Amino acid sequence: MKIVALLDACVLYPAPIRDFLLNLAEAGLFKPKWTSKIHQEWTRNLIAKRPDLKPERIKRTVELMDGAFPDALVEDYESGITTVELPDPDDRHVLAAAISSNVNYLVTSNLKDFPFEICLKHRIEPIHPDEFVLLLREASPNAVYDSFIYLVKSLKKPPQNMGQVLETLEKCGLEKSVQWLDGFDSITT
Repeated sequence: MKIVALLDACVLYPAPIRDFLLNLAEAGLFKPKWTSKIHQEWTRNLIAKRPDLKPERIKRTVELMDGAFPDALVEDYESGITTVELPDPDDRHVLAAAISSNVNYLVTSNLKDFPFEICLKHRIEPIHPDEFVLLLREASPNAVYDSFIYLVKSLKKPPQNMGQVLETLEKCGLEKSVQWLDGFDSITT
């Protein structure tokens, strides 16, 4: 079965998680989904925390994402918003889009906002990005590791080594994934 996952705004910003997840998607490990409203949410949060970034640059990132994954943008899900109940009504659009696009997983750092019982009624599993990476690792450990190496090599401004990228991912909440990635060479040799 092909894994399809809706990426919540909180995993599209911060950039290190977004970049790693998109590298995993580019490797064919899962099919990503998002909405224009999710894009608006993560870009608004980014601009609020980083007013030094030019809006054109952020807009370009959104365009590149949509261009790289032309099937990712979920549309015509809005009618389902009023049919779902969540602790935070402002998150209903996320679950409605997940339902509309028939995803297997809703990747979010805010698991409390997407109770397992509610999501499971729609055959969707809410999952933390750290656990999602480990899930993908079970299917294809080499592809996950190769995606990480690609991420490291793609960082040019400024360039970062593996240790720096691992430290950044750990600070972003991917502790278990970092532990596994850091020990990958010793596991495979």
